[in-house]
Amino acid sequence: MAWRIGVDIGGTFTDLCAHDSTTGTIRSLKVLSRPDAPGADVALAIAELARLHHVDLRDVVRFTHGTTVGVNTIIQRRGAKLALFATAGFTDVLELARLRMPDAYSLFGERPAPLVTKDCALPITGRMLASGTELEAIDPASVAAAVAAARAKGCAGIVICLLHAWRNPAHEIAVAAQVASLAPDLFVFRSTEIWPAIREYERSSTAVLNGYVHPRVALYLERLEAALHEAGIRARPLITRSNGGVMAAGQGKRDCVGMLLSGTACGVMGAAFVAAEAGIRHAATLDVGGTSADVALLRDGQAQFAAGENVGGFPLFVPSVAVSSIGAGGGSIAWVDAFGLLKVGPDSAGSTPGPACYGRGGTQATLTDAFAVRGILGHAALGYGAVQPDMDASRRAVGAVASRLGMSLEATAEAIAAVAVSAMYLEFSKMFARNAVDLDDLTLIAFGGAGPMVGCQVARELGVSRVLVPRAPGVVCALGGLVAEIRNDLVRTVMLPLEPDALPALHEGWAALEGAARAWLIEVGEPGATGVVHFSADMRYRGQSYEIEVPLDARTLDAIAEGFHDRHRQVFDHADPAAPVEVVNLRVAIRAGAQPLANPPLPPADAPPPSSEIRIFLDGSWQDVRLHQRDTLRPGHIIHGPAVIAQEDTTLLLPTGSTGTVLPQGHLMVEL
Repeated sequence: MAWRIGVDIGGTFTDLCAHDSTTGTIRSLKVLSRPDAPGADVALAIAELARLHHVDLRDVVRFTHGTTVGVNTIIQRRGAKLALFATAGFTDVLELARLRMPDAYSLFGERPAPLVTKDCALPITGRMLASGTELEAIDPASVAAAVAAARAKGCAGIVICLLHAWRNPAHEIAVAAQVASLAPDLFVFRSTEIWPAIREYERSSTAVLNGYVHPRVALYLERLEAALHEAGIRARPLITRSNGGVMAAGQGKRDCVGMLLSGTACGVMGAAFVAAEAGIRHAATLDVGGTSADVALLRDGQAQFAAGENVGGFPLFVPSVAVSSIGAGGGSIAWVDAFGLLKVGPDSAGSTPGPACYGRGGTQATLTDAFAVRGILGHAALGYGAVQPDMDASRRAVGAVASRLGMSLEATAEAIAAVAVSAMYLEFSKMFARNAVDLDDLTLIAFGGAGPMVGCQVARELGVSRVLVPRAPGVVCALGGLVAEIRNDLVRTVMLPLEPDALPALHEGWAALEGAARAWLIEVGEPGATGVVHFSADMRYRGQSYEIEVPLDARTLDAIAEGFHDRHRQVFDHADPAAPVEVVNLRVAIRAGAQPLANPPLPPADAPPPSSEIRIFLDGSWQDVRLHQRDTLRPGHIIHGPAVIAQEDTTLLLPTGSTGTVLPQGHLMVEL
């Protein structure tokens, strides 16, 4: 046997999905997350897999892990104390940022305080011109003074971001070498080794984010490697990346920003795999976990990518799967504000104590408790038996909110769900507007522990008529780790006009990036991995202050120009083929596909689906509906709503007038 394991840590549960490549068997389970002891939950999940399913951990050939350690470090402000070494006269780069407020229509909007305090932004004397020519050499005395100041302020690391280093990194390299000599105990990152692209603030912000999370990420990955070794897993661990790919855990200790959004990206990649099995080309994904709801788009079965994603209020300028997140998960707490309005989130009960119905000491009402009060939850073990539901605790928690609102218990529970759904509706609406989505050709894929509970209601509000619920919706993020390919994205700023004289320099830049990409792939060390390289460029019309990425199959002068004009027309509905064009950045993405995941179809149905009857509160009244257990459903079974489908990792609510059909792979397609 040869097992492949994917693990994803969420706010409430840690999910594990294991695939036996010999038989096609897929095993999955959940354990409660341990934010107080990161890594202990992964070790427990592995031990449970071996115990429950008799898996010999020595047979594990691939272990992929998605983690939120980095992003949680930023959100909770628990990162390293950093010093920023910047060109003298430009030490306020993080303070100035882009002079844009988070909400242009709010009089009370505030930008988050920089991760490097003003007194730790230290000047370095020396100046590089935008052309890459040295105007003034680095003054070693200024570097020594900055190192001494960083030590005096108790900094654990140094991030070097010097002016115009994207064009010529020589000054950053020289400063880093002197720092290593003067202070070998301090970790050092250069902005050009993290993201060597134009624009000082974006480059500085991304490098600072990398340094800020580095100690906690590196420590976590070291503990993970030790835990896997102790468990007998010989496969070198891979870490999922923000771009939907994977990299070696050792690389993640330095490339920390590359894995900040690994958990959310994994969910989208898992959903893409499910969509391919179901024959779906265009989809919106709804991943509702314990603390958040994450929404994304799939076009032609592919995840959409973006740069400039927001992490804890700070822009992250590395390619990542385009995902929007809001604080509306199954553990999001329902509360009443000073004006008597019902709100849900963003605070979450997490895994400790968790929703009240988990019976772990939680007393505040959550979205999960609202569904428990309505009789929808509690008909199967929660989290693969990790939680034994306490319905009385849910009623007490929701009752406290109901008394403040002056509403009945059941009406309050349904209102909590409606408020959460409205937040998801708003996030989807913004995403659809930005991307000009045609709803007639769209399927909503609902997954995560709470996604199937609200998925049909969200789709109904959006006007989407089809909802796909995966066979094991609660572990789709872990599944995404199983199917993720090895991927890396590299960038180089060139700032060249698209003219015949510039073509040799463009090809030279792409060749250098391709060489670096293939060297990186060798470093990953995945057996048998052969990389496919994709070329693109960030381009704009001369005079524009923004650029768009243009994929390039051919790289002749005419092909590059035609590709840009076509892409500009797609994005902005107009193009000007006569206008001069600039190439800002060259990009290369290297991808080495993961081994295909064989997921044999289920045997077809030979009898009507078994069911029982339960009473739930739906659409303002108590109703008798059919209850189905997901593990009894087979391809060809048809379920008519209203109905509840219970399984070990989630519960699915089919609304009135809906019809669910079980597909060959066990996924459920719901027509509203």
